[in-house]
Amino acid sequence: MIFFPNLAAMTASDNLNIPETYCNVSKRILSIDILRGIVMVVMALDHTRDFFSNYKGNPLDFDHASVFMFFTRWVTHFCAPVFVFLAGTSAFLSLSRGKSKKQASRMLFTRGLWLIVLEMTIVRFGWTFNLDYHFMVAQVIWAIGWSMIFLSALIFLQRRIILIVGLLIIFLHNTLDFIHPDSFGQWAFIWNILHQQGNVNFGHNTFLFVIYPLIPWIGVMAVGYCFGGIFLKPEKERNKWLYSIGISAILLFIILRGLNIYGDPKPWLPQATFVRNLLAILRCEKYPPSLLYLLMTLGPAITVLPLLEKLNNGLGRFFTVYGRVPLFYYVMHLLLIHSMQLVTSLILGFPFGYFSGGFNQHTGPDLHWGFSLTGVYAYWISAVLILYYPCKWFMGVKKRNKKWWISYL
Repeated sequence: MIFFPNLAAMTASDNLNIPETYCNVSKRILSIDILRGIVMVVMALDHTRDFFSNYKGNPLDFDHASVFMFFTRWVTHFCAPVFVFLAGTSAFLSLSRGKSKKQASRMLFTRGLWLIVLEMTIVRFGWTFNLDYHFMVAQVIWAIGWSMIFLSALIFLQRRIILIVGLLIIFLHNTLDFIHPDSFGQWAFIWNILHQQGNVNFGHNTFLFVIYPLIPWIGVMAVGYCFGGIFLKPEKERNKWLYSIGISAILLFIILRGLNIYGDPKPWLPQATFVRNLLAILRCEKYPPSLLYLLMTLGPAITVLPLLEKLNNGLGRFFTVYGRVPLFYYVMHLLLIHSMQLVTSLILGFPFGYFSGGFNQHTGPDLHWGFSLTGVYAYWISAVLILYYPCKWFMGVKKRNKKWWISYL
């Protein structure tokens, strides 16, 4: 198997096979915090584009969008897979500090429920700035929450079994692409929740739009959880594993994308120029993430981890601040960026509440809202810098305060 070059060797020293307790991990892994911080910062670029861009089309439609716009959107593709994957890794590392499997399972289950509630309340408000719950959206926090709930049951299995289950979900879920919700009749909403983006209706004019179906995110977190075991190994051996896994994933992406027969529901079509061919190859499906999408993003992310471990300098510490308080940063960046949009729109003469139904979805000849990518990048950098000291403060709060509820933030 290319993605995990020596599955038996990786799980032979499976500490989680011990009936009651996990192995001890005494310190945080610097590279994980830095990588998570990088993707959190990049994620804010995508959301700033949502709120501030004057481009109303699909940024990945290279027939109309510029190459700069394409890559502004494409680079943010790394965020959700790495975020979910590292959430699983962090669960392994944090729950390995002397907790029993029952304690670990309860923590994952309750934290998952909390994240789902958070998605439907505070996160939703951050996106919309309204309390009209006829329309709700299930995004990445929802997917992480449900993935934690499933993982809370999986951790009672041997780690090698969890790994196999996770890999099967990741590698085989595209065989389900031909199945459509209509095939299930009145139970179609289940397929919208599990594998195909769509609406779940709760009655007259009340529905949940599932942007992040749960498959394969459940598998991504399960594999990320097993991936945490690599960080128990000595640095030299650990780095060998990280390079082997990351490079194998990249090579597998190149092979499968070149064959163009499996791994993404929309095979790429040859284009007139090299650049357009490159854009077509990189344009993989995110909702839900295809096998190729996951290989394309997780492969490079895993490969750079050994390099990030050496980034013990000012730049590394900068990203670590965001990486150690990801949930706090996620909620705060939505509230901040949307507030910045609201204030800017009022200054420019737009009526109060003009964007309270969403972010930047108004169309029509009378609309002149939005900025070029130069303006988008300026707002993005400003938002990230504004949040630095609040995140640094909260990082200190979490470090000093060991109360149980802090772990849910």
